[in-house]
Amino acid sequence: MSEVELPNPEELEEIKGKAFTRHVALTTAIFAVLLAISSLGGSQAMKEMLLSQQQASDQWAFYQAKVIREHLYRGNKERLELDLLEKESLKPEVKKRYEERLKQLTAEETRYATDKQGIKEKAEHLEHERDLYRGKDPYFEYAEVLLQIAIVLASIAILAHSRLMFGFSLVSATLGALMAANGFLMLVRLPFFGH
Repeated sequence: MSEVELPNPEELEEIKGKAFTRHVALTTAIFAVLLAISSLGGSQAMKEMLLSQQQASDQWAFYQAKVIREHLYRGNKERLELDLLEKESLKPEVKKRYEERLKQLTAEETRYATDKQGIKEKAEHLEHERDLYRGKDPYFEYAEVLLQIAIVLASIAILAHSRLMFGFSLVSATLGALMAANGFLMLVRLPFFGH
């Protein structure tokens, strides 16, 4: 009968420790990838928010210019109408020119009134986009914090060879990943984030 050699308990503990360390290190690398994705999402949300705000401001300035032009034409039209009322004894050709100019001013006033409505709608749409991206940003910020905490806790777990710390690390990373996913998808709106 052949003799069976039993493994040394100290060697088993060392192998087990190395397996735990490798497992935690691999998991930490996954946390780092999630952190990078979350950081990218937050950066993108911030850029889109700022771009939407800038474009909305540009649209509102354009809208204001149209309103000013509309009021200018309306004022000129009203002044011309008063002139016509005041000068009843105008020659027919002069009166005709007044009436033609009045029609032109009315058409321009109407055109600016119509133009500004589309600009207003576009500006409001851009403000809505800005608010959407502003609402996404806190989810990415908290995701980054939770994932960074998870990485630190995983490092402590390796150094202390602590499964409890690794458990806390997993919980923190899971919450961070959920926050990042929600930043992208906006499935849930948490009331303390303001939007």
